[in-house]
Amino acid sequence: MSWIRERELSLIERLTANILRAGPMPKHVAFIMDGNRRYAQKTHVERQEGHSQGFEKLAETLRWCLNLGIHEVTVYAFSIENFKRAKQEVDGLMELARQKFSRLLDEQENLVKHGVCIRVLGDLTLLPEDLQQVIAKAVVSTRAHNKCFLNVCFAYTSRHEIANAVKEMAWGVEQGLIKSSDVSEVLLSECLYSSNSPNPDLLIRTSGEVRLSDFLLWQTSYSCLVFQSVLWPEYSFWNLCEAVLQYQLSHRSLQKAQDLHRESQALQQIEADRTCVTEILQHRGNGKPMDGQSRQTALLNYTASREERVRCFLNALQHKRDTFFNDLSSQAVVA
Repeated sequence: MSWIRERELSLIERLTANILRAGPMPKHVAFIMDGNRRYAQKTHVERQEGHSQGFEKLAETLRWCLNLGIHEVTVYAFSIENFKRAKQEVDGLMELARQKFSRLLDEQENLVKHGVCIRVLGDLTLLPEDLQQVIAKAVVSTRAHNKCFLNVCFAYTSRHEIANAVKEMAWGVEQGLIKSSDVSEVLLSECLYSSNSPNPDLLIRTSGEVRLSDFLLWQTSYSCLVFQSVLWPEYSFWNLCEAVLQYQLSHRSLQKAQDLHRESQALQQIEADRTCVTEILQHRGNGKPMDGQSRQTALLNYTASREERVRCFLNALQHKRDTFFNDLSSQAVVA
């Protein structure tokens, strides 16, 4: 089945969507698509069929999101922890991924029509090489699209992502692109796999489980979290509407918390810059006290130089990541 569904909403669904859109709408929704295996057990089918039904539900849910004006979706498709499952199940999931990403490459006309950008977030080096290549080809072929975004977390855990971001900053220091004093909470956010996306406004987990299972721990600190008992393959438009309504009821308090956090980050950065300037001036020290105007000028110059270092580092990091995907994609073409 296709990643892109064309069918319109029913009349009652359109009316409901219009009512919801009168309130604040999440721009980015994340899903922990849980319950495929329990669905398979419940319906007496093979586990692989449960996972396949879960993918079909994802395609349907993406259509609902677009109709609601939600243009960015992130899904937890395969955790690094899932490698610990039975080999037969893991192999089946890898084969399902091969089929679905290969199918994606056959849907270029629809992807262009809807402007769908596919991103895959995770440690692709943990995957079979042929799967890495087909994923990279799908990512590269949709990279320029910018109307809607699907982020597929595959071979992913949040702790692994955060650890990788720390390694990326260490790489930047080793390369002389940034200084150790440039490392900050904001910079770490920019080094995550998800750096090209805003943080999710709403995170939904199905199946009745009430934990995040190492998914977007950093990014969802100020998101609305909704846990629903429905199994993922049985998810409905009405389940999604219920979650959006919960987001709307919490919107004001969430917005306030996000604003306070951004203000706190900005103040922390100003204080860090002041500390660095003070240390520099003391190191240069000629015994003469510096007046307030000169100190302020030094602070502004330091802040500008730090921002330029960080910009160059992030450009280099993006180039490194793009090169990784480009090289894999070209290997897929050769193969």
